Amino acid sequence: MFKKVLIANRGEIAVRLIRACKELGLPTVAVYSEADRNALHVRCADEAYCVGPPPSAESYLVMDKIIEVAGRFGADAIHPGYGFLAENSAFARMCEANGINFIGPSPSAIDLMGHKTVARATMQKAGVPVVPGTELIDDDMELARMALEIGLPVMIKAAAGGGGKGMRVVHEEKEIESAIRAARSEATSAFGNGAVYIEKYLEDPRHIEFQILADRHGNVIHLFERECSIQRRHQKVIEEAPSTALDEVLRKRMGEAAVNAAKAAGYWSAGTVEFLVDRNMDFYFLEMNTRLQVEHPVTELITGIDIAKMMFHIASGGKLSMKQEDLRRNGWALECRIYAEDPFNNFMPSPGKIRTLRVPSGPGIRDDSGVFAGYEVPLHYDPMISKLCTWGKDREEAVLRMKRALDEYVVEGIKTTIPFHRKVMDNESFLSGDITTGFIGDKFIPEAGEKSDELRTVAIVAAALQTQRRLRSAVRRPEAAGGSLDAWKMLGRRSRWVI
Repeated sequence: MFKKVLIANRGEIAVRLIRACKELGLPTVAVYSEADRNALHVRCADEAYCVGPPPSAESYLVMDKIIEVAGRFGADAIHPGYGFLAENSAFARMCEANGINFIGPSPSAIDLMGHKTVARATMQKAGVPVVPGTELIDDDMELARMALEIGLPVMIKAAAGGGGKGMRVVHEEKEIESAIRAARSEATSAFGNGAVYIEKYLEDPRHIEFQILADRHGNVIHLFERECSIQRRHQKVIEEAPSTALDEVLRKRMGEAAVNAAKAAGYWSAGTVEFLVDRNMDFYFLEMNTRLQVEHPVTELITGIDIAKMMFHIASGGKLSMKQEDLRRNGWALECRIYAEDPFNNFMPSPGKIRTLRVPSGPGIRDDSGVFAGYEVPLHYDPMISKLCTWGKDREEAVLRMKRALDEYVVEGIKTTIPFHRKVMDNESFLSGDITTGFIGDKFIPEAGEKSDELRTVAIVAAALQTQRRLRSAVRRPEAAGGSLDAWKMLGRRSRWVI
C-alpha cells in the first residue's frame, strides 16, 4: 500500500488515524506545534516533528513545511484528517506535485464541492434537489432585491464557507443590507473570499447526512444516514445513526440522491452529502464535505465498516469490495462531542490541565480521545477533547448506555460539556426523536449566570493573553522541525506509560 503515512492533524482525529495505520501495518509520522509537544498523537506516532509555533496559521496550515517533513522523513502518503488542510485543493495538488499520495478526493472534486454555488449548480444538473436561492451576486443592492423576491426569511451564506462562518439569517427587510455586509466581512476574514449568495431559510429543519464511499473505478455506495440536527451555533454536538425521521422509502430516495451527487462530482474517497429536511419531509442538498467527517464513528458502529481504513484502501487504488445491496444496518449508535467548555456559562472555553481522567468503558462504548490525565488543553485549537459513542440493539439501549457512559466519565481540572449531554439524554423531545436544528434554542433556556457571546469573546481574548504570557515565560523555543531526538520530546515519550 504505502511505505509511511504522515498525519497532518492533531487531537483525537490524529490518534484515530494513527491507530488505523497501525492496524494496517503502516508506519506513521506525526507533526505538531510547540503547544502540542506533549500531545497524545505525538506519543502514539512512530515519529514526530515540530512544524512551528502554536497558531495553526504558523504550524498545521503551513503547507510547505508539512510537505518538507513528509519528503525528508520518507512519508509517501499524507492523511489530512478533518479541518486544517483536509479540504484544501492547493495542498492536495502540492502533494501530487511532490509525488506524495493525498488520502482524500481529487483536487478538482474538492474545488467543485467547496464552492457552494458551483456545487448547487452541479447538483441541480444531476437532479438532486437544492434549496431555492441565487447565484453569486457582487452588487449588494441586487442581492437585497433578490432576498425579497425569494421571500423572507433568507440565509446569506459565504460561497467558500463552512462551519457556520459567513452566515446570517435575515427575518426583516431592514436587516438585509447590514447582514450582507457582516457576512461578506466574516467570509473575507475566515476564507479570504467575501463572495456570498442567498438561500431560502428553512425554519427548524432537520440536518441529515449520508456517508459516501467511492473508489477510483466508478463505484459509489452510501453507508446510510446520520441525524445531526442537534447543533449549537451551526456546529453539531450530538449525532446518531440511523435517523428517527426516515422511513425506508425516504431513506432510499435520499441515499440515491447522495450517490448521484458523488457521481456528478467525479468523487472518490470517503465523503458526506448533507441535506436539510423540512416539516413536509422534503429534502434539499446542503453541501458535500470532501473529507472524513467528525461523526464517522456512528456509521462505523452500525455498519461494521472502518471508514478510515477504507480511505487508505481507496487512495492506494483499491476497489470497493461491497455493493449497495450487500449493506445492512445493525442497531443504533449515538455520539456526544465532549468539549472543554463550561455549559453553565454560555459554553465558554475552559482550557487548562486535566488533573483526573476516568474514561467510561464496557459493552457498546467507544471513546475516541486525544487527551490524558496531566494533559493541558491548549486555547489555540478547537476545544473538543473526545467523541463518546455508544451502540445498542435499538435507540433505547444506545441512549441508556450513553447515560451510563456520561455518568462514568470523570474529567477534573477543566469544565466540560458532559453535564449538557446528560440533560439532553433526559429530555422528552430528544427521547421521542422530536428534534430539529433549533432543538437547543427551543429546549434549553439559558440559566442564571449564562453570559452573552460578547462576554464569551472577551473571556477568550483574556485567556489567550494569559496563555501567551505563560508560554513566553515558560517555553524555550525548540529548533524548527525538531526531530524525535529532542530532549523535551524524549521526555514526553518516556512519560507515555503513565497515560
